[in-house]
Amino acid sequence: MLFSVALALAADATSPHPHQGVVTPYRGAPPAVTLTAADQATVASGKVVLKQQQVESGGRGVAIMDIAAPPEKIWAKILDYGQYAKMVDKVAECGNYKVAGDHLYTRFVLRVMGVDVEYFIDHRYTPGSNYLTWTLDYSRKSDLDDSVGYWRVTPQAATPPRSRLEYSVDIRFTGYVPGFVADMISKKGLTDATSWVKRESEGGS
Repeated sequence: MLFSVALALAADATSPHPHQGVVTPYRGAPPAVTLTAADQATVASGKVVLKQQQVESGGRGVAIMDIAAPPEKIWAKILDYGQYAKMVDKVAECGNYKVAGDHLYTRFVLRVMGVDVEYFIDHRYTPGSNYLTWTLDYSRKSDLDDSVGYWRVTPQAATPPRSRLEYSVDIRFTGYVPGFVADMISKKGLTDATSWVKRESEGGS
């Protein structure tokens, strides 16, 4: 019989996080990202464009890509947290543990080379809006020191359907996360972190 045992770190759903945020969160809609004519041509061709976005705490990377699907199909994939373990590389477990108004509280477990990194995210999404933002859920202790980011989906064409996806994340690691694990998560990069959305949204189901 084959089995594997993952090393658990220090996450604890029964204890508060050591702080209430060290990364500046988004308040309302994320700032607009300006694309040049060359950028527009690149995303229209199906490739990813990486840009810098200025926020209070400095610059953050943003991945922008066009997807051959309507916004509602893309949102259905992004919000389907219970299926992330099947859709997203390195996600071993995922699911909502609470929904309160426009807040979706989600537990993630990343499994990287035998190490489980567990963290709790407070997503804020209003159905019908074109963006979702998140921070850690600071009422629970995560293995990540902090995580702030957003998804944005805007329609580009109706026939055939085409939408523009934006994704940004700022992750800070605790000392509990081994350096090689933090490096592997970081090197996954914005492009890899969004490729699954394109694959799943452009698929038949």
